[in-house]
Amino acid sequence: MIHQSKSYLKFLRTSRNQHGVHSPFVYQLVTQCFYKRQQHTAYEIIKSYKKRIRKNKATISVSDLGSGSRIFKSSERKVSKIGKFAGTKLKRAKLLNRIVRYLNILKALELGTSVGLGSVAIAAGNENTSVLTIEGCPETAKLAKDNFNSFNFENIELINGEFDNVLPKLQSTFDLVFIDGNHTKNATLRYFDALLPLSHNDTVFIFDDIYLNKDMTKAWELIKNHESVTVTIDTFKWGFVFLRKEQAKEHFVIRV
Repeated sequence: MIHQSKSYLKFLRTSRNQHGVHSPFVYQLVTQCFYKRQQHTAYEIIKSYKKRIRKNKATISVSDLGSGSRIFKSSERKVSKIGKFAGTKLKRAKLLNRIVRYLNILKALELGTSVGLGSVAIAAGNENTSVLTIEGCPETAKLAKDNFNSFNFENIELINGEFDNVLPKLQSTFDLVFIDGNHTKNATLRYFDALLPLSHNDTVFIFDDIYLNKDMTKAWELIKNHESVTVTIDTFKWGFVFLRKEQAKEHFVIRV
């Protein structure tokens, strides 16, 4: 928590809005996507899905295959509590939904399904977008899959398996990669290296919780300086990574 607090104070001092952003690509992304507040029908689907999770009083046994939970001390957890404390927040879910539309994402990959809020944020209202989401915990994966079926999400495919076992089997390229699982430095870097061959010039990577701990922040700094990376956007909660060869290497810190 001390690391997060110090990092957030630094973020407040160094972050900006669209003013002073001289990259046309980033300026348009910020003004036309990040800050676009118009309501969309997809938001109601996301809200309904989130409400369903929050009302689910069932208890499941969660297998933490990554860094473990800061919130939960036991593997036995109420679904409603997972949705409240561990799932993608509504504001971020709306942002993710807008990004998919703005960047015309057709194929998305998510590492870390949890109860499915991130997957739904990508898929809702974006029928032309196919979402492949991977979850290591069997009970969490079953819960998410059942809920996807209840909401008739035909564009979401869920694989239950460990990331390191599933990633080598993937052959498709992806337009968006959302990494929201196993928040450790070595694992994050390993996934990034494994997924680079499955990316292209316009792929966007989104890393969750880049200031969760010192380990994740070190991983974020190494990714920023990777030779394949040209543009990064630090929004404190999420780190955005672009590989656009036509862009000069530049790092942005943006309030969202």
